[in-house]
Amino acid sequence: MSDQQRDQQSQPRQTGFDALKDHVLANKLETTQWASRVLTIYFALGYILPFLYGNPINAYYKVLMANAATSAIRLHQRLPPFKFSRAYLQQTILEDSCHYLFFSLIFLYVQPMLLIIFPVVLFAVLHSTSYSLTLLDTLGQNSWWGARLLISLVEFQTRNILRLAAFSEIFIMPVTVLFVFFGKAGLMTPLVYYQFLVLRYSSRRNPYTRNMFYEMRLMAENFANGTSTPPILRKALQGGISFISRLAPPTQVQQQQQQQQ
Repeated sequence: MSDQQRDQQSQPRQTGFDALKDHVLANKLETTQWASRVLTIYFALGYILPFLYGNPINAYYKVLMANAATSAIRLHQRLPPFKFSRAYLQQTILEDSCHYLFFSLIFLYVQPMLLIIFPVVLFAVLHSTSYSLTLLDTLGQNSWWGARLLISLVEFQTRNILRLAAFSEIFIMPVTVLFVFFGKAGLMTPLVYYQFLVLRYSSRRNPYTRNMFYEMRLMAENFANGTSTPPILRKALQGGISFISRLAPPTQVQQQQQQQQ
């Protein structure tokens, strides 16, 4: 190790507002992505508590637009330079950020409902906390201890937050079907949202939607096979389970097994 490297390691890291300013300038994309997530949370609060924003409907659609901005930035970070090819398009579709950019576009013209923005807000809260901690460390180790406590609580509940987001993704599907019957959404909305669910089910990085489907199937099967379950209800549940299972795309493990046969 050179003397210059030893001197750099021995020097304490600069903290404070000047250090925060330098960090923001050096990490513009990451900071912009963090800001868009914070705006997602703020607009969601403005939808729930109108006195924070004034127009709850406007705040609702800005939640989706802020989420679209976040997803677009993240997608830009994940993908290589653009190429007009089928392989590039397939790689784009596999990215989770592409899924939620798709999500925002689906519901941008659908009547507002809290459940729709629920997974968006959960992901914004979850992913903004880690970078918030980075910014607080730049300001100083002892800065904003209350915010650090909230961040620790969110990180401790990461698994439950991801499970809740997955459950809301699934439950939105029947809601979109009801929206069509009540004239709150177009006929194509549930069909397009089904494609979103297929992408989430097949996600490489986030298995929680797939796992939640599996857990819900086990619960439904246990209830259907219970001795106290009426035969009519049992038959209906078994039919519903079979129908949903047929709609599920094959997982990567299943595809590998099919190739080996």
